[in-house]
Amino acid sequence: MSGASGAAHGHGEGQHVDLRPVELLEALQDEDQTWDRLAARWSVTNPEPPWKVCLDATCDALSAVGALDSLERRHAEDELETVYSEIPNPERQLLSLAHIMLSRGLVTEEELARQIRTVRDRLEAV
Repeated sequence: MSGASGAAHGHGEGQHVDLRPVELLEALQDEDQTWDRLAARWSVTNPEPPWKVCLDATCDALSAVGALDSLERRHAEDELETVYSEIPNPERQLLSLAHIMLSRGLVTEEELARQIRTVRDRLEAV
């Protein structure tokens, strides 16, 4: 994790979320690519982003395999509201999940950056 200051707070069984800023996620936050903005740009009326179902399924799957308990994730999301306060939901939930996964070593910044590039390449190809 990169960033200047922050603290780690525990929730159950020694799990915690590191509240220090993550450079990659800070950059995404600064892009201001929220669903409200994108939907308006493309004249989409569905209030839910198409990726929301995948976000919910990912959270459920992480909980089911014991990698990230749902209650612990919700506590961590609450703590991360201060870090991502400028971002609306569900984007804040998405950034929080990525932050938690990075904090817990479930994914590295390099792996996440590679996946983001893959998705962007697909979108730009359309």
